Amino acid sequence: MKKISVIAVSLWCTVALHARVLMTQQQALAAAFPPNVKVTRQTFFLTPEQAKAAGSETQLVIRYAGSNGSYAYFDTHRVRTEPETVMVVVNAEGKIERVDILSFDEPTDYFPKRRWLDQLLGRKLDDDLSLNRAIRPISGASLTGRAIVNASRKILAIHNAIK
Repeated sequence: MKKISVIAVSLWCTVALHARVLMTQQQALAAAFPPNVKVTRQTFFLTPEQAKAAGSETQLVIRYAGSNGSYAYFDTHRVRTEPETVMVVVNAEGKIERVDILSFDEPTDYFPKRRWLDQLLGRKLDDDLSLNRAIRPISGASLTGRAIVNASRKILAIHNAIK
């Protein structure tokens, strides 16, 4: 029995060491909103129709509203086999203002460069916000690109549903 416990603890430590948190939620919010902007946490419950239209698995939405008219949303999703958490900031015009990766558990080879993420800036929810249209795919990390674009589309759909 002790042997099994040692193996379980070793496995847990390996998994814990593998998880890569790049930025906490508080750090991301501080980077997204200047110090003079008041940020308020808001909670919404989507109707089943809104959740389905947005491609959201949950009806509960939490966003952070800045007094400057911008809104921050967080999304955790699976890339290939491991989770990733992103923050997408949407401006008052309903366009993406900022995208940050808070945690990324896939191998670092699949991590997107900042210039790839910057392709999403200024985009709104339309047909061009997709890979191989306005967004170039990531060579060797197509699942990462697809996951981030899908998360951005979902967040914009949710934003449009609750604004």
